[in-house]
Amino acid sequence: MTSYLGGSSALALILVLSGCNSPGQTGAQQQSAAQGPAAQAGGWTDGTAAQLRKAIAGRAAHGLDQMRFDAVGEGSGAQDAVALTRVALSYAAALARGATDPAKLYDIYTVARPNPDLKQGLSAALKAGDVAGWLNGLAPADANYRRLSQAYLALRRQPAAQAAGISDAGEPIKPGVADPRLPSIAHQLVVLDYLKPEAAQGDRYTPAMVAAVKAMQADYGMEPDGVIGGEALAILNLSNVDRARAIAVGMERLRWLERTPQPTRIDVNLAAARLSYWRDGKLVDSRKVVVGEPDKETPQLGSPIFRLVANPTWTIPRSIERSELAGKSGSYLRAHNMARKNGWIVQQPGPKNSLGLVKFDMQNEHAIYLHDTPAKAMFALTQRQRSHGCVRVEDALGFAEILARDENVLDEWHKARATGKETFVKLPRQIPVRMLYQTVLFDEKGEPIVRNDPYGWDDRVGAALGFKVGKALRVRTDQADVGP
Repeated sequence: MTSYLGGSSALALILVLSGCNSPGQTGAQQQSAAQGPAAQAGGWTDGTAAQLRKAIAGRAAHGLDQMRFDAVGEGSGAQDAVALTRVALSYAAALARGATDPAKLYDIYTVARPNPDLKQGLSAALKAGDVAGWLNGLAPADANYRRLSQAYLALRRQPAAQAAGISDAGEPIKPGVADPRLPSIAHQLVVLDYLKPEAAQGDRYTPAMVAAVKAMQADYGMEPDGVIGGEALAILNLSNVDRARAIAVGMERLRWLERTPQPTRIDVNLAAARLSYWRDGKLVDSRKVVVGEPDKETPQLGSPIFRLVANPTWTIPRSIERSELAGKSGSYLRAHNMARKNGWIVQQPGPKNSLGLVKFDMQNEHAIYLHDTPAKAMFALTQRQRSHGCVRVEDALGFAEILARDENVLDEWHKARATGKETFVKLPRQIPVRMLYQTVLFDEKGEPIVRNDPYGWDDRVGAALGFKVGKALRVRTDQADVGP
């Protein structure tokens, strides 16, 4: 799925080279022209062609080694400007914007993307004779991207190994018991660097192994209870090929993003169900969220918060009315503070309102927003993909206080809350929100950890990058409630 970007830039380079190789020149004069004046005018030389070939040969550093970028072969040098330009712009686009188009991979993707002028960049690089330097500057330069790159290369250098194939049949394995699967489990814990080799002995679940499993569970966002059930076995059964694929997908998703995001913003990682609040370039708050369950996924949006809503009402969407409230009696509606208004079911303000006591209104056509919730217990769950698509924020009132204070509307916010009625507090400036999806997180040492892929969204990206269908971590989440 590489992009074809030829056109006027390629034509200009052809004309440059044609002018240098005009009729009447000798072979020596033509070679001199191709490597001298052509370079000064912005044409290809043997040197810049070699730089392009070397860059593409090293594309594994970006997780792109499963894709083909057919550069002109060794020895053809600058003679095929059309092909060189086409390949250079295609590879540059993969580094600068991603080798795939998320707007085509997903029904909804509105997060802002980079859009550099690659034709102008290539022209300048050719004039400077530094195609390598130009290409090296296109991919993300942040620490997370570098860590992913290093991890991917390390995995690709290891011998290909099959998944462990540890059976998930039978009862969960509890501390102290014996189980024939434990030698294989111990081996995988050693491979993943959670257990020392000398502790991988026998078929009994020892305290050393329990500690290793708890550390692994914590890294993967699971309840660290030391019990080896289906989720823990899914992690242990991932092969290096599966991990490499997930890391390559993680790099691709970073290439989709603007290189310099807004310094004040809110990022929501839908895969991890966590919110991060950045203020003036610094991370100042992070908290759990509940996002859409599979089949009701929260879309990947770029959409700003423009106002806070105190004591919100909730007009129930037709889809939820049909699926969740069909056949409910009038007494049920009254018990949940609901009433029909102009043909819609509306839930009135109050602590039992499904939006809780605060809504963070956002500008998008998909009716997606952040809000409070009375279902506080869901924040204690490991897998928090439980809503109908909107994003529920842990301690939403506390988060609203932070935003109101930072935006100098704290007094207005307090007055709005005190009314007990639905009241709107407009923010003096909009706060950008990015709904992202990243299945690779980092542990305390900065090492990448392949986490759960609750929506299965890694599959389509991995396939588009040329990877065979692999195994990803899946956890069923079937405890959604009536709320948005």
